Amino acid sequence: MATTLGLDPTLLEIIVCPKCHGKLEPREIAGAEPGTGELACLGECGLVYPVRDGIPVLLVDEARN
Repeated sequence: MATTLGLDPTLLEIIVCPKCHGKLEPREIAGAEPGTGELACLGECGLVYPVRDGIPVLLVDEARN
């Protein structure tokens, strides 16, 4: 079963990368608190956005390659 990082599965179906509009895949970070992880863009830009306390931070300036 895939991780959702505490995010609503319906939300994960509709949000996309703000830069290239690619699909976002939730990923847990080993040893991190529940609700903390990242959303990785599967599109052309490949940016990774943080999820803090169950809230996705979908700002290109906060993303990493």
